[in-house]
Amino acid sequence: MLTRSVPILITFVVGVVLVVSFFIPHQPFGKLGEDFSVFFDIIASFAFFLGGGNLVRIHLETVGKRKPGWGYSGITLVSFFVTLFIGFSKIGNPWGIQGDLSEYGSPFYVIYESIFTPASATMYALLAFYVASASYRAFRAKNLEATVLLIAAFVILLGRTFVGAVLTAWLPDSLAFLRIPNLANWILVTPNLSGQRAIMIGISLGIISTSLKLILGIERSYLGGDGE
Repeated sequence: MLTRSVPILITFVVGVVLVVSFFIPHQPFGKLGEDFSVFFDIIASFAFFLGGGNLVRIHLETVGKRKPGWGYSGITLVSFFVTLFIGFSKIGNPWGIQGDLSEYGSPFYVIYESIFTPASATMYALLAFYVASASYRAFRAKNLEATVLLIAAFVILLGRTFVGAVLTAWLPDSLAFLRIPNLANWILVTPNLSGQRAIMIGISLGIISTSLKLILGIERSYLGGDGE
């Protein structure tokens, strides 16, 4: 029982102090809020060790049992340990052990700029195909709402290219609002921004609700087990 009561009490105290320090940024709450934020960063840094250990465990199991795709797990493990060794030892760093990891010409810099950055760019580029596929399915004019979404998306896409400006350049200044670039900007600034604000309000209410449940001890899933 004590193993659950202590974390709940700590969560309650820290949550209340952080909320109070936001609205009353004076001593002692302001200082306590800053200290708790530093403690949070320290604790969060241990998540990197847990994440690295979990990555090694999962891929070692995949390689050991020769599961489908175990070769990719082997490449992941080799890449992880090589990068970790170079990062900790700073081997080949022009400024030695005290130099910055991002020093130009260091092995860590070469790994990051020549391997990690291009691989990340490739992964993001592949997302374009999934976005196009999802857009094709979402923008089918099956009902009124989907038709409005399709027209708005078409106008915005045209408004971001020179084609939209050319197609409606003949409109007089009195009808400048109907020019596709101006219409696209209006869609983004007015109805789109209104929808984004509504979504953000809903997310904020959800965060407040979840935070209160955590502070009051109603939500206990972070304790592990069945949360009872």
